[in-house]
Amino acid sequence: MMDTRFAISNYPDARAIDAQLSELIKKPIHSIAPDALAKYEAEYFDKKCAKSKEMVTEAKKIIPGGVQHNLAFNYPFPLAFVKAEGAKLYDVDGNEYYDFLQAGGPTVLGSNPIEVREQVIDLLNTCGPSTGLFHEFEYKLAKKIADSVPTVDMFRMLGSGTEACMCAARIARLATKKKNIVKMGGAYHGWSDQMGYGIRIPGSKGTQAVGVPGRIMRDTQEFFPNDLDSLERVLRMNQFKGGTAAVYLEPLGPESGSRPVDADFCKGVERLCRKYGALLVFDEVVTGFRVGMAGAQGYFGVEPDLTIFGKVIAGGYPGAGGVGGKREYMKYLGAGLDATGEKIKKAFCGGTMSANPLSCVAGYYTLEEIDKQNACQKAGLMGDRLTAGLNEIIQRRNLPFVAFNQGSIVHMETVATLQFAIDWSKLWTVPHVLSQTSKRKTAMTHMGAAYMAEGLVTLAGSRLYTSAAYNEEMIDDALSRFDKVFSQIAVVED
Repeated sequence: MMDTRFAISNYPDARAIDAQLSELIKKPIHSIAPDALAKYEAEYFDKKCAKSKEMVTEAKKIIPGGVQHNLAFNYPFPLAFVKAEGAKLYDVDGNEYYDFLQAGGPTVLGSNPIEVREQVIDLLNTCGPSTGLFHEFEYKLAKKIADSVPTVDMFRMLGSGTEACMCAARIARLATKKKNIVKMGGAYHGWSDQMGYGIRIPGSKGTQAVGVPGRIMRDTQEFFPNDLDSLERVLRMNQFKGGTAAVYLEPLGPESGSRPVDADFCKGVERLCRKYGALLVFDEVVTGFRVGMAGAQGYFGVEPDLTIFGKVIAGGYPGAGGVGGKREYMKYLGAGLDATGEKIKKAFCGGTMSANPLSCVAGYYTLEEIDKQNACQKAGLMGDRLTAGLNEIIQRRNLPFVAFNQGSIVHMETVATLQFAIDWSKLWTVPHVLSQTSKRKTAMTHMGAAYMAEGLVTLAGSRLYTSAAYNEEMIDDALSRFDKVFSQIAVVED
């Protein structure tokens, strides 16, 4: 029986939000006032984050940019964090923050929960983190995922969501004997060469994947978000050039629902996949075990052929990635002969650290605790409260910003950078789009710095994840800090 305790209590009106975001990008850029930003830099970052600044300055000598992960690139300089617990983060200078980054989304329970940590410590005291051989928790984790997500008959653990997206394409090509991969424009399915097509900005084709030769992307196409007619046009054209092996979908919309899709959109994509003989691949790296134990597919009532997992399935520990799906397709990932002894061509797939004991133990106990604590729904209610509070501040201060959420995934759009699209039939508009997105990214980083100085860690200054570790008092305190930032907004670019 499918678990119906979902994080989303009220699905947003995607068309209304799209209209609001489209209006926002027509307006002058509103951001933290330059004098307020300068004050934050001088009084907070320079004075209260001196150890972080010194540490990153030294790190830049041997690490490009000073940090190893894109999420850590913050203005005016990255902060060094030394402790994560529940809903809070602590930096090397002793400053405390509310954690709305949540490691990019995996910590649905909150950071470093003791129930998981104790099991990891026990493993480290016995088996150690990796052996390269079978461990019982490989099975336990796979069984937990299969028991939770009805469309998953079998599951293969990998090292990351990027690897899982690569692997699913190979499965789809073997299973369908077709070659093209179709994705929603603006969506992110990892950073492999092929999946770099059409990221961030719909219509961008290969322009955002710097360093990737265009010929590698010749069998990848994109369609416009929330537009079934656009998808069908691509599928129809592909019939004459090798067919479509798979359609990849972020079920809430591109970039974790930053450009949301209609509640019935995924059903429409499923129908078109069946019509054209393509596999439907749900990328649930963010939504899996955050929207609910049955994922976004359970919420929408859709049956994908393959599902991409990541983030939470290693409980915030390294090695978070995997592919699950129907038995008839997952057989292409078998190690050795399958149960029937059938000899088949197997997808090229590896990974020395895939399914290591550390990842599997952490993932299994994390999913057990999420299930037991009803963490998805609890986190979603905190997301609802945060969004309602943000909208109250926006209206009271008469700001053009747009706040909305899909459960515990909260979007606080001040510049709507991801709302832009490139129309190659109107080449004269491309320089404007590229210029605006560049300016708005800068404004986002400045807003992120202001939030940070008020003790609020966000994802790129525009996305916030809530966890089950939050309570109403914490959310209300965080809202008072957002209000302080929003009291210092000015027009910074006409």
